[in-house]
Amino acid sequence: MEESPSVRAEIVVDVAAIRHNVRRLGEVTGTPVMTVVKADGYGHGLLESARAAREGGAAWLGVATLDEALALRAGGDTGPLLCWLTVPSDDPGPALAAGVDVTAYTTEELDRIAAARVPGARVQLKVDTGLSRGGALPADWPALVERARRGQEAGELTVTGVWSHLARSDEPDEAANDEQQRVFDEALAVVEAAGLRPEVRHLANSAAALLRPQARYDLVRCGIASYGLDPAPGVTPPLGLRPAMTARASLALTKRVEAGASVSYGHTWTAERATTLGLVPVGYADGVPRIAGNRAEVWVAGARRPVRGRVCMDQLVVDLGDLGDLDEDLDDDLSAGAEAVLFGPGDRGEPTAQDWAEACETISYEIVSRIGGRMVRRHVDSDVHAPPDKPTSSQTEDPA
Repeated sequence: MEESPSVRAEIVVDVAAIRHNVRRLGEVTGTPVMTVVKADGYGHGLLESARAAREGGAAWLGVATLDEALALRAGGDTGPLLCWLTVPSDDPGPALAAGVDVTAYTTEELDRIAAARVPGARVQLKVDTGLSRGGALPADWPALVERARRGQEAGELTVTGVWSHLARSDEPDEAANDEQQRVFDEALAVVEAAGLRPEVRHLANSAAALLRPQARYDLVRCGIASYGLDPAPGVTPPLGLRPAMTARASLALTKRVEAGASVSYGHTWTAERATTLGLVPVGYADGVPRIAGNRAEVWVAGARRPVRGRVCMDQLVVDLGDLGDLDEDLDDDLSAGAEAVLFGPGDRGEPTAQDWAEACETISYEIVSRIGGRMVRRHVDSDVHAPPDKPTSSQTEDPA
């Protein structure tokens, strides 16, 4: 039997997988890679994911907020780093002074950057090509570019990049991709006509990086693929990426119930025959989707065990099968303290984050970035240390 978790519940992240994935993405795309580490590295740990990405060859890192950017700088990262989501009350000065590239969508943002008085402040301009989210609309783009040109001539800033984001890159045959790229090329022409020569032009996220070579330009932004998860399930060809995260817990209790026993709030599942239930001590307060009740599966003792009844705040119940008398017949693999894997790489047959996403009618991004709560996060490096089930002194732990 594999060693059970030494804690109630934990998230194990193999940084070797992140390192491998980033390296592989660079090989497949033939383009410099920006690894996106926003949202605490998609739940994998900001600093640990960033270090592994750099070791895997990431030319850039990408984050959403200024706080995330400054945390990377405080953690020792000195390489190219882009931040793209600020609000009017944010002070971009400290990040600009730390050499962070800050994105501007509006002339007002450029004014705030100029007011920070950081000579040559590194700025990237984002155009909205059809996602209708962040970025300047095409009608406002010439004014933004002109303000940036004047700022660069005055020494207030340096335009280091131009970029946009695709709405349907996981649908490679969708005409919207062609239209967005056409708008992006027109925006680049405006930049060139203004005499600006940015270091990087980038449009492709993970799915586009893998499925749309013409959208790679100077840089590809890879988020979910860096963590080994498929950005376009059923479409992306096999690439040898490896999921980095395993979420697991120790069974808190096992009990035999008779036919007719109902489980959890609302009694949404009733046993048709006698069975044994296992109590897994994680719930929606730990990021387990409540919708997973009666849908998802958990790996216990070499088999997938269905979740029965509603997921609660702190716990969920799985059906271990008809094991007979617990006192006499229940094996250690199916007793309190045994390992229960919610999801992992899938090597043993355990569910993956993608399996949970499909069961919960969502995407793997949400599964890995939300899991945590009271679970402990542990980082391992399978290239040089023991596998995740055998802790070593070099591993780090922190609340997820």
